[in-house]
Amino acid sequence: MKTPDTVHHTLPSGHPSRRAFIGNCAALASLPILASIPATAFAAGANERLKVGLIGCGGRGKSAVGDCLKADRDVQIWAIGDVFADRVNGAKKAFANNPRSNVPQERCFSGFDAYKQVIASGVDIVILAAPPHFRPAHMAEAIAKNVHIFAEKPVAVDAAGARKVIELGELAAQKKLSVVAGTQRRHDWGYRETMKRVREGAIGELISGQAYWVGGSTDGFWPHHKRRNNWSEMEYQLRNWYGFTWLCGDHIVEQHVHNLDIMNWAFGGPPVKAFGVGGRQTRTWGNIWDHFAVEFEYANGVRVQSFCRQTNNTANRVNEHLVGTLGTAIPSGRIKAKGKDDWRYSGKSVSPYVQEHIDLIQGIRNGAPVNEARILAESALTGILGRISAYTGKEVGYKWLLGASKEDLSPSAYTFEGTPPPAEIAIPGKTPLP
Repeated sequence: MKTPDTVHHTLPSGHPSRRAFIGNCAALASLPILASIPATAFAAGANERLKVGLIGCGGRGKSAVGDCLKADRDVQIWAIGDVFADRVNGAKKAFANNPRSNVPQERCFSGFDAYKQVIASGVDIVILAAPPHFRPAHMAEAIAKNVHIFAEKPVAVDAAGARKVIELGELAAQKKLSVVAGTQRRHDWGYRETMKRVREGAIGELISGQAYWVGGSTDGFWPHHKRRNNWSEMEYQLRNWYGFTWLCGDHIVEQHVHNLDIMNWAFGGPPVKAFGVGGRQTRTWGNIWDHFAVEFEYANGVRVQSFCRQTNNTANRVNEHLVGTLGTAIPSGRIKAKGKDDWRYSGKSVSPYVQEHIDLIQGIRNGAPVNEARILAESALTGILGRISAYTGKEVGYKWLLGASKEDLSPSAYTFEGTPPPAEIAIPGKTPLP
């Protein structure tokens, strides 16, 4: 195996939690249009109804449908699918009384091939919200069938998947298809204005950064489902997808990707290398860790410190911080520069969970598709880079990860009788480079 290239407080106000459930399922029955959404969201092609399919009928998927309906008056729910039939039935029930739901039983699909059936049902847009491991395959099917994509983050959990997404993004560009993701900070008006000012030199040359997703356990969103006698090991892991690296990428990839994406945005691309540590102290099932601390080095030699943790009864900090030669910035909307008054964002305010769908749909209607595939892949790769460094105890280079790494966490077969990848817990110094 090749050695990687090396050279030696609180939640921010105005930003909902990781799984903001937008009123949950009950609210979907009579979902209102947000008064704050600009009229231009409906200007182009307003008379054309867009059909939306959902793949992955858990809480995030149902909430994403709600956000999409808020973003545009002329979209309708057309088809839904999930590996599990009970999840499909739950979503169908949640959408049943919504006047913009048109999901008869014949457009409700379950099983490992449900995504193909949803995409083939005549949809214009597909929301991909199944566990992240499946994202590259689902994206490939949608692009092959000329369907626009909203993909929940992350878009990959391993090097092979991320490389595939980069290729798919190039194909989507050729086909003029939109690929927008749930890295909603990129669609937040406060982040946009702050990052514009930072890039224009408001705090001088960037010399360091910090990224945090330090919070509690995720059990409230993804409770552990105890084994049932009729479940195979594959079904058990799929129903508990957040606990297994092959399905979620570990929380440095699945959750902390939001903050790492901001660092990539600030520094103009992914890091050059990573040096990470971490471990597992409180988790009692699955094989993912509960804390990571990673130093990322970017192309200009600047180093960024990354911290993420999922442990209850501990202090929380979920934000990003940039340091420049002339001041500092909190990318969500604050700048402190030497010799100038503090600046805080006070402009337009639309939920970024809705704005990302506005941007997607405007691009479709205006014939100007938004294609975020490459930056999505790079953000996922940044988290993967940190995870591999911490798992193995090695300093790992991005160039090696993108080009030489053989990491592919796929199972041998996608069936309930199949065998999922081994759920071994990584041990630095023993776990090999993939």
